Amino acid sequence: MLMTRASEYALLSLVTLASAKNPMDTETLAHDLAISKSFLAKILQALARSGILKSYKGVKGGFLLLQPKEEITLLSIMRAAEGKDPSVFDCSAGVGNCPAEKEDSCHIYPFIHNLQGKIDDFLEGMTLADILEKESV
Repeated sequence: MLMTRASEYALLSLVTLASAKNPMDTETLAHDLAISKSFLAKILQALARSGILKSYKGVKGGFLLLQPKEEITLLSIMRAAEGKDPSVFDCSAGVGNCPAEKEDSCHIYPFIHNLQGKIDDFLEGMTLADILEKESV
């Protein structure tokens, strides 16, 4: 599956954090977005580990964007949130990933692989800034 709830929640969080002047804590974000605090905490930590967010500890701690929104691609967000490259099908990334172990006789792999490349290019070309721009139109 290309986009799971983890990717969706990562995007929603980043849209909110993009306008924040001060760090926002997980509890506030979870409440504002009406999502699970524990699930969101894992996603935010993954975004921080990937260098998209900065984590601040303490009473006034929380998260802020570490990179400019123009440099945060949807592909990097989804990779961080999912812990792997997003894929349309299990075999999209490479012929060796065939779940049916029929890669030698698969007639649709070239199509699937080509589709995955186009999706990756699109996600790499779209940034958080693009989402925010479209949101305000």
